Amino acid sequence: MDLNNSEIDSIPIRPKNIKNILIQKFFLTALLVTVIFFPTYAQDSQTDTKGNSTEAVSKTADPAQLTDEQLTELAKKKLKEEKDKKKKKKTKNEKLIEMALQILGGLGIFLLGMKFMSDGIQTVAGSSLRKMIKAVTDNRFMACGVGVLITMLVQSSSVTTVMAVGFVNSTIMELNQAIGIILGANIGTTITGWILVLKIGKYGLPMIGIATFVYLFSKRETAKYIAFAIIGVGMVFLGLELMKNGFKPMQEFDEFIEWFKKFEANDYIGVLKCALVGCILTVIVQSSSATLGITIALATVGVIEFKTAAALVLGENIGTTITAFLASLNATTNAKRAAYFHVAFNIIGVMWITLFFQPYIHLIEWIMSHFHSVTDISAVAIDSDGDLVRPDTKAAIAYVHTIFNVTNVIIFLPFTAIAAKLLTKYVPDRKGKKGGYKTQLDFHMLQSSFAAIEQSSFELEKMKEKTREMFLDLEKYSNKPKKPQKCAKRIFEAEEVMDEVQTEITEFLTEILSGTLSLEQTEEAKKQLLIADEYESVSDYLMRILKYYLKLEDFGLSLSPDQKSELDKLHKLVLKLYDKVNSNGDNDDTYYEEILEANSSLTSLIKQLRDRHWDRISVEKMPPLLSTTYKDILTSYRKIKNILVTIYETRQNIK
Repeated sequence: MDLNNSEIDSIPIRPKNIKNILIQKFFLTALLVTVIFFPTYAQDSQTDTKGNSTEAVSKTADPAQLTDEQLTELAKKKLKEEKDKKKKKKTKNEKLIEMALQILGGLGIFLLGMKFMSDGIQTVAGSSLRKMIKAVTDNRFMACGVGVLITMLVQSSSVTTVMAVGFVNSTIMELNQAIGIILGANIGTTITGWILVLKIGKYGLPMIGIATFVYLFSKRETAKYIAFAIIGVGMVFLGLELMKNGFKPMQEFDEFIEWFKKFEANDYIGVLKCALVGCILTVIVQSSSATLGITIALATVGVIEFKTAAALVLGENIGTTITAFLASLNATTNAKRAAYFHVAFNIIGVMWITLFFQPYIHLIEWIMSHFHSVTDISAVAIDSDGDLVRPDTKAAIAYVHTIFNVTNVIIFLPFTAIAAKLLTKYVPDRKGKKGGYKTQLDFHMLQSSFAAIEQSSFELEKMKEKTREMFLDLEKYSNKPKKPQKCAKRIFEAEEVMDEVQTEITEFLTEILSGTLSLEQTEEAKKQLLIADEYESVSDYLMRILKYYLKLEDFGLSLSPDQKSELDKLHKLVLKLYDKVNSNGDNDDTYYEEILEANSSLTSLIKQLRDRHWDRISVEKMPPLLSTTYKDILTSYRKIKNILVTIYETRQNIK
């Protein structure tokens, strides 16, 4: 219908899109209620830029009465508050993640640096270290000194103690000698703490860079591996610096501070708790040097107190024994005794020092005040990054580590012989060895290349002795009219053992060759591989000769008196060459000429015996089997004497 002007004026004015506006208002109201009554994070209200307080608006009794602009503004402010709180929480989480990654990365670099440093030094000083090992005698002071020097060079008491256990396992070393070396290792390991005290952490990265260029481009092998060791040193300092920086943010988190307060060494129980934590941490990381680095980093940035750090260090001395203990699990009883001594020594040492912990801390404080003019070990200073640190704590922790270990060694050293007797008495011998191995090779020794090569060298000596025993048994068997079956049995058993030993030595030396070795060590390992194979070949031919004799017996045949005499003479001359080749006397060009001359004489003798044999069968009838067997025995001796010359030439690097 048509409306006039007055009717039009009387119609109430309403927005054109009222439906959309109502829907919008409903959702804004719902959003506001959700934000008000279900907040994710709490935060103080803020005043808006227009001067209208958010708090005042939020206290409006009925949100439905607010205008659209007020609802929109209030919702925006609440959303902004939520974003700020989420951002703040995210920043905290990011800090935690960054801290964890930096500590983990620093620890990894530290451990890798320790390995590089140890491998580099072992590679350069391998021959000297082997001489040190051979210099160990029953003199406890000599053994202790060797343990100190080796540990200082390889930068790992675990390597030294595993080496000592392995040498006892291989019978290279007596138990009391190993005890002396283990005592020395506990002193030698303290040098790591003093290396970490050096204030050259910021130079770790430049050291790595410069040494890397030397390692890559130097043509001299010694320079390359010295550079490799320096790379390791640089990585140790870089890793320690990263761990220290990673621990710094811990001071901002009350949760960490409260947790660490549970392990303060203020009383005897607290000291034991800290020592237990240090022990467990070292068992997990398998490196007392790494846990010492972590302890120093925590104490330096003020996360833990000096007393707590000192107690942790004591526990780390117990935790480091796990490596040698694991190495002894499948070893001989004597090796187990050496490992048990290492564990007992450190546990007893920690137990008595914890009883006098507070006086011991006072002693360290006295030393720091008199020799370093430090009145407060926990005094803070500002480092190059502007952060608060405790610079004197490093040296104090190093003193705790050093004095504890030196004192323990001084107390125990006079009683090494008694300790060996007690271990022998209370750790009974057990026959056999798990795993069925014929050698006493310890694959834990592979972390120390020079020691591993020394161990395999000792096994070669045993192969040499076993082969000589086969020569003697064969001589007894062939000379007696009534053949001694015990000799034949021993030869067969010995040959089987030689096969297994050669296999184990090959596997062991192959593992060594896959590691970091100097050219000298590589050549020595290859040489041992060849010699082991040659000894096994000699044993094969000796067993083959025995089988020829047994074959004749099976067919009711026997050699003539002349043939027996000829073979007996040949056997003795080959054995004489064997002894000459394996002599430990002076070996020079003249000696080599004597060996070549003996070899040539044997060649001539074998040719004469063969010719004489042809002459013999041309005038008298001889069973074909007897004839061929005699010639086969001659051939076996010819091959044996050629192998012996090869052994000598390999040992003396004669091409």
